[in-house]
Amino acid sequence: MELKNILLGLEDLKIKGSLEVDVAKIESNSQKVQKGDMFIAIDGFDEDGHKYITEAIKNGASVIMAQADKISKDMVKDLPEDVTFILSLDTRHAISICACNYYKNPSKKLQLIGVTGTKGKTTTTFMIKSLLEKQGLKVGLIGTICTYIGDKNLGDNDRTTPESLELQELLARMVKEKCDVAVMEVSSQSLKLGRVDGCEFDIGIFTNFSKDHISKKEHSSMEEYFESKVKLFKMCKYGFINADDVYANKLPRLVPTCEFKTYGIDNPANLLAKDITVTNSSVDFKVKLTDKNERVKVGIPGRFSVYNSLAAISVALKFRVSLQNISETLLDIRVPGRSELVNNSKDLTIMIDYAHTPESLESILTTVKTYTQGKVICVFGCGGDRDPGKRSIMGSISGVLANHTIITSDNPRTEKPEEIIEQIEKGIKKTKGSYECIVDRKEAIKKAISMAHKKDIIVIAGKGHELTQEINGKKYPFDERKIIKDILEN
Repeated sequence: MELKNILLGLEDLKIKGSLEVDVAKIESNSQKVQKGDMFIAIDGFDEDGHKYITEAIKNGASVIMAQADKISKDMVKDLPEDVTFILSLDTRHAISICACNYYKNPSKKLQLIGVTGTKGKTTTTFMIKSLLEKQGLKVGLIGTICTYIGDKNLGDNDRTTPESLELQELLARMVKEKCDVAVMEVSSQSLKLGRVDGCEFDIGIFTNFSKDHISKKEHSSMEEYFESKVKLFKMCKYGFINADDVYANKLPRLVPTCEFKTYGIDNPANLLAKDITVTNSSVDFKVKLTDKNERVKVGIPGRFSVYNSLAAISVALKFRVSLQNISETLLDIRVPGRSELVNNSKDLTIMIDYAHTPESLESILTTVKTYTQGKVICVFGCGGDRDPGKRSIMGSISGVLANHTIITSDNPRTEKPEEIIEQIEKGIKKTKGSYECIVDRKEAIKKAISMAHKKDIIVIAGKGHELTQEINGKKYPFDERKIIKDILEN
């Protein structure tokens, strides 16, 4: 593609060289640059791409884009005459726009749905995908767990929302494979860093907002965290927001260009859930879908599941999904590793959840404790080569909330699992909670199953959707669903 077409929509550029040059592809990693490529230098958290401009030129880059405040006049003078050099005020924004142009603006050829919020993004996107597919649409999904094009899983993702070059390539692939809709999790970090700049969203969803992601590499304050999320709705035609969330209710005033509707439980809303019943295996509620209240049952238990379902139903109604399809889909819904109930021959309630931080473990155990009639049995460990400070905290959380805890291995990676377990144990010892330690995770799950009764719930926390266990730098197959099935069959 000609460079002048790649730069469409970008302003305040300073250019030295020809705009008629053909660009083979765009790269932000100098090591991947080949002859005829365009290299865009990004000042990242760990590395500054401007240090690798010379390497990119040696590898064959014919176009270099850099950020104006990162480049000296002498450097510009020293560049080869046959290399087009561009200065941008913000290369993060620029690379997103260039990626949109290079891949021929795929978001304009799809109905694009973005889901943001502190919690519930993954479950809500899976619900939306399932509901729209039930209606006969082909749907692509991009999120924390993986990327789907229709029923084809493209593999695990490194981050919730991909970098702009990868994102636009995925959307272009969805267009090529004739998807009608793309639904994606839009993280606050991706909005802050401009990864979705240039995308045209048809619908945005705001699930909820609470304290999270406040650190040197993420957001400096709650205000900045919220402001990042607001950006999504400035790109949307329609927005569906949680009427019970204080921050979400600020959006109609902050973004008058977006047409908002609400859903909720406690406050007046366009889509209001009433008469909620929660059990170990489901949640059901009444909601006005046509001209009367209908009862909807969801195969993911918990009050939070009502909110996620309402968000997904809001989108489904926009797409005219039938009442029958809504009811059937939500009853059978399963989201990998997110309060995922595992069907089994013993009719035990066994839940797999990705909870791997103190906050997420406390959330899932508090939730199940409110509706479980019997005991809460928690099986969990902590990952190796990760923050050791959270281990004793998670031990004390499970000690307080669970009736019995089995401390085991997660992904020990290069650490000794016994030492990780010992650190978790220090926290649980400060409580009066019943517990035991079983290093082998499969044996720990087996023990939990052996002691459970039908009114109890087993929460297997930490690994969620993961299908491997990493020990000493090597990954071994470890699908907790298959392990549960094997244990019960044998």
